[in-house]
Amino acid sequence: MEKKNYTVSIYTENNLGLLSRIAAIFLKRHINIESITASPSEVTEVMRFIIIVNVTEEQIKKIVGQIEKQIEVIKAFYHTDAETIYQETALYKIKSQDFLDDHNIQDFIKETNARIVTVTKEFFVIEKTGKRTEVDALYETLKPYGLMQFVRSGTIAVTKNEMPISGILEKFNTTNSLS
Repeated sequence: MEKKNYTVSIYTENNLGLLSRIAAIFLKRHINIESITASPSEVTEVMRFIIIVNVTEEQIKKIVGQIEKQIEVIKAFYHTDAETIYQETALYKIKSQDFLDDHNIQDFIKETNARIVTVTKEFFVIEKTGKRTEVDALYETLKPYGLMQFVRSGTIAVTKNEMPISGILEKFNTTNSLS
């Protein structure tokens, strides 16, 4: 079977130690996590983890099955890149002088839909939101100009199709508010 990127969406209660147990599932199978993001979901008191991995479909099915065995996990899903809308955000800190000396870099930033978020005498901070390839392309362009710092977010994603999780989450939320 062919390996490809999968987005794993995990809806959970917000409990201490759950992330390390989920990460251990990948560790046991020697699978590298490419990206991980945690945030509140569309339902109060329910967290959503988004994990990107490059595996076979057989592997991802087993992983999702193991994740769902965790007590605090409400539901887990996996999707291909074609089934999701996904983005990353990155910040690039570059030396002001190098940036000001080359007017082409300013044009490139405009063409890539990046934006300048901070300007000082010493540095500029540029923000780019887009697909990983777009974030990487801007990184490679800025690196020769004195890239002082670089940070990127994990991938955030929503599915193109409706998720069957909404009803499950609503039931979970109603049950927990009655307790």
